[in-house]
Amino acid sequence: MKMTDARRMYDLVEPIGLVPYFADESDEALLALGLRNVWDAYFAGRAAPFGRSVPAEVVHAVFYNFAPGEVARHLPKVWELATPEAALAARERGCVAGMRRILGELADDPRVARAADLLLTAATSAPVGGRPLYAALRALPVPQEPVARLWHAATLLREHRGDGHTVALLAEGVGGTEAHVLHALSVGMPAKDFGRVWHLPAVQLDAVIDGMRARGLIGPDGGLTEAGKAAKDRVEALTDRLAEPPYDALTPAELDRLIADLEPISAAFRSTFPM
Repeated sequence: MKMTDARRMYDLVEPIGLVPYFADESDEALLALGLRNVWDAYFAGRAAPFGRSVPAEVVHAVFYNFAPGEVARHLPKVWELATPEAALAARERGCVAGMRRILGELADDPRVARAADLLLTAATSAPVGGRPLYAALRALPVPQEPVARLWHAATLLREHRGDGHTVALLAEGVGGTEAHVLHALSVGMPAKDFGRVWHLPAVQLDAVIDGMRARGLIGPDGGLTEAGKAAKDRVEALTDRLAEPPYDALTPAELDRLIADLEPISAAFRSTFPM
């Protein structure tokens, strides 16, 4: 598989994987369990494959890019309000409802079922070694309904890629909060305006930026230096390379079929979500 194919599949799969975070139905289904807020919903839904016994420190290590203490504000508290099994069911139920709303008549198009089957073949074919969140998701039952299967497969691939992205960041020496700063500056956005770090105390965010400046990643003007841009490029290239294995399970003809089927599906989500 060519790395360009891995990037193309990321562009097609990522909008489906974002359904839990941009479709209101997911949060609504989780909040109906008695969770306190949308961040409870986030951590309950995403951490549920690990079960209730995995401590916040481990989830923080796996998720990687949250500031210190953010995970512990929600875990394990959420498991006093809802079980992991209930969270998994609610997340799936809400995501399917959101997908059906966005896709409309396309939800029942044969392309959805066909894409779900091919994407699931890819999503369940990669080795789990070094991929903790992907491995936890692989242990879950596979939904039978086509829209649910498509979402499940996309989630598997998203977290497989995410586990690899963490490896790439670690290899480059980029910390979790630093990863958000690096991404924000790479797209021309001040770090303080980026959605995943804007809420941090200014002194905390400034300390992260100062550390990156001391390493030559950020220049006096607050933008990325050439070294910073090169580091970002290396992270993305390694992430793409580590994301290739699932698609090796598909023949070239199957991959072409999958891409063709996913294009209108992905476009529907891209036109709806603020990507």
